[in-house]
Amino acid sequence: MNGKLECKLVNYQLDANNCQQFGDSQDNDFANRLKKNLKKLKPWLKKQDTNCYRIYDADLPEYNVAIDVYDDCLVVQEYAPPKTIDTEKARRRLQEVLLYLPAVTGVPAKQIMLKVREQKKGKQQYEKVNTTGNRKVVWENGAKLYVNLTDYLDTGLFLDHRITRQKVRQMAKGRDVLNLFSYTGSVSVAAALGGARSVTTVDMSNTYINWAKDNFKLNKLNGAYHFVQSDCLQWLVGHNGKYDLIFVDPPSFSNSKRMDTTWDVQRDHVILLTQVRRCLNPGGTIVFSNNKRGFKLDHDAMAELGLAVENISAQTIPQDFARHSNIHQCYVLTLS
Repeated sequence: MNGKLECKLVNYQLDANNCQQFGDSQDNDFANRLKKNLKKLKPWLKKQDTNCYRIYDADLPEYNVAIDVYDDCLVVQEYAPPKTIDTEKARRRLQEVLLYLPAVTGVPAKQIMLKVREQKKGKQQYEKVNTTGNRKVVWENGAKLYVNLTDYLDTGLFLDHRITRQKVRQMAKGRDVLNLFSYTGSVSVAAALGGARSVTTVDMSNTYINWAKDNFKLNKLNGAYHFVQSDCLQWLVGHNGKYDLIFVDPPSFSNSKRMDTTWDVQRDHVILLTQVRRCLNPGGTIVFSNNKRGFKLDHDAMAELGLAVENISAQTIPQDFARHSNIHQCYVLTLS
């Protein structure tokens, strides 16, 4: 008896007939696929200047997760299963992923973070999922950047835009650069390291603007760098500044409590790019990207704005994201 609680001590003999062994990964489809992925990525990784990359991207439908490496940690993003999938079966599959990951990758379980991606509505889109405040420094093509692997659904660095950031860096030398919907300012850092004459960083979130400032300090960047906390759509209406290079990466959809109306990139991109066009110097360039699946750029409207269009989406998808090459679309719009 434990006080008034009756207790039983029961001994079981574990054998092959009554238990499932998870120690050996040879017979698990997920573990085998992950091993193949790591082997395939190895020669590519030797040529990359980063310690952040994707190693698994829902390769097998029954293991519907994405797995990203951030230095010595892993972030597992589970895509919430549709209602047609048995909840218990999905839970078991996720358990298998978390059981085999340490054995296959060598990363301890305590350094593996799990996040669940599901459609959010209203204020939920912007809520923290944790409050640890833990940040770590990662690196990419000569830039140091802060990421937070626990407190938000996203980490502070969109890995699929690695090549896009490099392209902006190469285009930025001696130019006045504007970064709209800047998030944590990684593109702004790339532009500054590329020798931009000035960089203006605009985002609605005060948290992300401060994060961007910290990223600049981390890279010891001092110069004509400006940070603006504002709704980009409203800021553009009253802004008369001129820039040579503008990077625009808006959300697919937003109904933030700070906005008067909803935002839909398919519906509203022409209005946005018309406003952005006003801020462009003659001969200037807009790099416009978004991650809405099936997005279609209005080419006729771009022609009316005097913008020549080059679709560089295929060029900007890194090898570690090649399985889902529609993860983002990217265009270079040049004002003649």
